[in-house]
Amino acid sequence: MSKKRTRRLFSKEFKQDPVNLVTHQGYSLKTTAEAVGVETRLLRDWHEKLAPIPEPCGDDASVKDLKAENKRLRKQLKDAEMEREISKKATAYFAKESL
Repeated sequence: MSKKRTRRLFSKEFKQDPVNLVTHQGYSLKTTAEAVGVETRLLRDWHEKLAPIPEPCGDDASVKDLKAENKRLRKQLKDAEMEREISKKATAYFAKESL
């Protein structure tokens, strides 16, 4: 017989603590997830939703900082383009349905 798994619910405060460990303390997602007792994938989702948006680099930024910001902005652009495409397809689909 299989046991039915119950879904664990976590408060926003509980989620914020490991996200802070990753963003402010420099711990890896894997290490933090193991310490908290959650899947790395779940912690990654929390991090995407709860982590503060990094400040843009200034004029005196190092090459490393500029590369990191460029990588982050490229990912953000890719995600926005994908969301826009999904919206277009959904709009076209529902327009056909209403005819």
